[in-house]
Amino acid sequence: MKKFRLLPLALSLVFLFGCSSDDSIVSQERETAQAKEASLKSAGASAKDLLSNDTFSKLLIEIAYVDGFKPTDEAIEGFTSYLKERTFKEEIELKYTKLASPDEESLTLEEIAELESDNRTVYNDGSTLGLYIYFADAPAEGDEEEEGLVTLGAVYRNTSMIIHEVTARKLADQSFFITDADVENSTLNHEFGHLFGLVNLGTAPVNDHEDIERDADGKPVLDKDGNTNGNNHCSIEGCLMRAELQFGGFSNKAAKINSDEAGITAACRLSGKDVLKMLEAKTSKGLLPEPPSLDAECLLDLHSVGGR
Repeated sequence: MKKFRLLPLALSLVFLFGCSSDDSIVSQERETAQAKEASLKSAGASAKDLLSNDTFSKLLIEIAYVDGFKPTDEAIEGFTSYLKERTFKEEIELKYTKLASPDEESLTLEEIAELESDNRTVYNDGSTLGLYIYFADAPAEGDEEEEGLVTLGAVYRNTSMIIHEVTARKLADQSFFITDADVENSTLNHEFGHLFGLVNLGTAPVNDHEDIERDADGKPVLDKDGNTNGNNHCSIEGCLMRAELQFGGFSNKAAKINSDEAGITAACRLSGKDVLKMLEAKTSKGLLPEPPSLDAECLLDLHSVGGR
């Protein structure tokens, strides 16, 4: 009789633990979905989280690269030093993920976003902020190699970045003095400046120093009311976020691709032609071809939202 009395209790325990397990799975799935959702905002939207320790005290950066196109250790060291100099994050961890080639002749932002969705493994988790940088073996769609109008990198979401590594290497090969690491480091630092919200891309300027959109001849682009528009780049000579580093001939054609409800927009498509020009100008003066620094106005903007 005792055995029969224990049977309802055993069944109740099985039901209880079964429900607890299901609840745990649902809760975990909800947290994962929320973490992924947090990575789908516009570029610059996570500036304060990146710069300060108010919400996140650690950065976990996934370096996803096509096999054979891993960035140089020198460039990544320079890049992480830049992050430690500008943010309050004492702990920056890198996770390298080797990927197969997508076998594409060129990549659109829509395709880049799809590759991220398929391959990204790092997202926000507790006090850790997750970032994703993809080093591709294919150039950007629309590159004009003969004209030197090639895209080195782009930011298209708040924690996402693309570096066209194949293009960076080709560019470095054009100069005796410039290395792959020089081009990679300059591209990473500039693009990450946009993730910091520079210039006027989620981080409001303390003082006005945003340059304006210009056409291929350098003339201001006017809207229907005759007004100029900012281009999210700095107007101050020598700054890392200088507008002249932004593009080549297709500078004002920010690529908008409706792959989701909000659409994907490249906040910046960094031009190889101008980066090479900038680096070679430094070597001609006997200086190392290091990325330029942020100017005083950009630094003031970062300070205003929690940066060093």
